[in-house]
Amino acid sequence: MTDYDISVVGAGLAGQIAAIALARSGRHVALIAPNTARNDQRTTALMDQSIRFLDRLGLWKNIEPSSAALSIMQIIDGTDRLLRAPTVQFRSSEISLPAFGWNIPNKPLNDALEQAIAIEPNITVIEAVADTIELTPEQVEITLDNGETVTSAFVIGADGRKSKVRDAAGIGVRSWGYPQTALVMNFAHTLPHSNVSTEFHTPTGPFTQVPLPGNRSSLVWVVKPEQAAEMLALSTEELSARVEQRMQSMLGKVTVEDGVQSWPLSSMTADRFGKGRVALVGEAGHAFPPIGAQGLNLSLRDIMTLTDILGASTNKPIAGDAGNAFERRRKVDVMSRTWSVDLLNRSLLSSFLPVQMLRAAGLHLLSGLSPLRSTIMREGIEPGRGLKAIPSLLWAGLKR
Repeated sequence: MTDYDISVVGAGLAGQIAAIALARSGRHVALIAPNTARNDQRTTALMDQSIRFLDRLGLWKNIEPSSAALSIMQIIDGTDRLLRAPTVQFRSSEISLPAFGWNIPNKPLNDALEQAIAIEPNITVIEAVADTIELTPEQVEITLDNGETVTSAFVIGADGRKSKVRDAAGIGVRSWGYPQTALVMNFAHTLPHSNVSTEFHTPTGPFTQVPLPGNRSSLVWVVKPEQAAEMLALSTEELSARVEQRMQSMLGKVTVEDGVQSWPLSSMTADRFGKGRVALVGEAGHAFPPIGAQGLNLSLRDIMTLTDILGASTNKPIAGDAGNAFERRRKVDVMSRTWSVDLLNRSLLSSFLPVQMLRAAGLHLLSGLSPLRSTIMREGIEPGRGLKAIPSLLWAGLKR
């Protein structure tokens, strides 16, 4: 007999949502993580598919008041290169959605998840560090730093890039870095954002403004490490002026808020995402730069798949090869998103003229061909959604 059906190691956003989703499916879940103070000033943009999943879990109604809709997303070439791409706008109305997704500050998102966990009878929160993890064909045994032992039929590693769960399963990783640092901040502005998110493509990486409620926005500004160090040393007034200048004063006067953070950019992907009685979600399995709002959305698709595999038949024991099934179902999505983000980021850094030509040509096509733009938009919010829409788009074109 095991203590729990599932152990979730790690209580970040991905770990908390995994615990809630599987508990709501009827599984008994142990959520294992030390009690640490959260001071995350970042925000998370969740696409329509992710929002609908949170809504099915009964979470969205408590999160929505703190979020801002992303109804228009535009890309502006902010380089001074010879071959510059046109400005491209993606409107959610083109694909019959009120918004592509919503941007949510991580603090209220964490608060809503913690409140849901506190009242969920199928979740036991264990505030301890998973010290050692032993995997057998029959069960998972986790020894905690307080000397206690937890056993379960399955374990989900949501314990980040240095995952002990991944190491215990003998799963290797491939990691690579970039000569870039992301500055992350929130700022107020005097002009309304009108639910428009703007991404400037610059020679050092993307400069991405995303709406927050009211006349506020979040920003991820990717620069060289030495530029990041220089900007972190600026006064709030000087940094605000830099942001306003980079945004071409599109949102009027800018006032950067306290709590500017910096993060060196790197990517990582596990050799496998599941094995036997183990599955890896979030940054235990994949991590890449904050480009294209892919991070947590990809993690939520991990969790949706796990819910299908582990929560479909809660009256039956969890199969010893459930992790292998997870690996088969997640590999294509994770790898395709990882490499597409990597390719886009490298194309911005490249001074090689043919690469710049391809990037500019691609944005020209997106700007001029609405069926292609619609396909890309649908695919961006949900894998396969754009491809499913192709027959109807072709039929609409024939009728015209």
